[in-house]
Amino acid sequence: MSNNGSLSPADVERLLMDRSAKARAETVAKIAGGITGTSFSETERREAEEIFRILVNDAEVLVRQTLAESLKSVPDLPHDIAKTLASDIADVATPMLSFSNALSDDDLFEIINSQSDLHQIAVASREALSEAVSEKLVDSGSEDVVATLLHNEGAEISDETYEKVLDQFGDSEKIQEPMTQRSKLPITVTERLVTLVSDKLREHLVTHHEMSPSMATDIILESREKTMIGFIKDGASHSDLVDLIDQLQENGRLTPTIILRALCVGDVDFFETAMAKYSNIAVSNVHILINDAGGKGLQQLCKKSNISGGLQEIMKVGLDVANELDFDGAPGDRERYRNQVIERVLTHFQDEFDGDNVDYLIAKLSNSSTGNTQAA
Repeated sequence: MSNNGSLSPADVERLLMDRSAKARAETVAKIAGGITGTSFSETERREAEEIFRILVNDAEVLVRQTLAESLKSVPDLPHDIAKTLASDIADVATPMLSFSNALSDDDLFEIINSQSDLHQIAVASREALSEAVSEKLVDSGSEDVVATLLHNEGAEISDETYEKVLDQFGDSEKIQEPMTQRSKLPITVTERLVTLVSDKLREHLVTHHEMSPSMATDIILESREKTMIGFIKDGASHSDLVDLIDQLQENGRLTPTIILRALCVGDVDFFETAMAKYSNIAVSNVHILINDAGGKGLQQLCKKSNISGGLQEIMKVGLDVANELDFDGAPGDRERYRNQVIERVLTHFQDEFDGDNVDYLIAKLSNSSTGNTQAA
């Protein structure tokens, strides 16, 4: 480089004559530094680009590595230079695949189809990825590639691609961990993921502790329900809830207790929709039944659904509280609602109870007989 930062004949001479890979790499870095700034004229920029077109085929890996690292963030880098470097061995290609905006989705598709796992991992780590590229990585990539993709919050991933991930790698802890940490997941995918993680935990409990499989299953079911309600209460559209409830029903996981848990955190929409699915009647009819002033409608609904008297009593209290409270989603509303449901249930059953442990309450009242409930 000349003193004013422009491309000098000496720079070109050094590249042509100096056979030291280190020296040529240093010169490459200097020239690339000039093209990234404003010191080059248009003529010098074109000359530099021609030099790069020669150097992308340099026999020394160090020179090509330096070139890729120096050019990875260059605005308006000629496509042919970026594509050649991105198609090189992984040590050269990684900077371009990870950072260069000169590569199109079609370029990335080609790389994914033809290059190694290391190339695919570099693509999966790009700051932004389209749904199409993410899907291609899942279709073609290894467990390590998919794990990298899931760690990348800049990657757009479609519902269908998430389902593919679970179909292919659902049992992998390497996949489960970053998937659970995603900032947003489709609720139906979350339900499947909770089930997979829970099954793994159940196996661990049975094999590593003195616990019967049936006891472990009970613990897992309770844990799964709590986790699912946690996702639901973070906000879901009605169509999301319908999809989730359909999936729960299809897999035998739509239980009276998960329906009750939703009501206990104030999700009347989920409660009505789930009760409609569980009892196989229209949601509009469920709404009419549970709002029957005499209370007979809920009783008939629970009888049709074989829901125990204990759970029915809590549902009645929960619905009463829902009708009385101005529940508008303000900070703390859910917690206040939940606490009032528990308080009202405790008053109704005249029992001593730790208000934070709604799970114990549900289990206790689920197991109580109808006769005991009436006596209370």
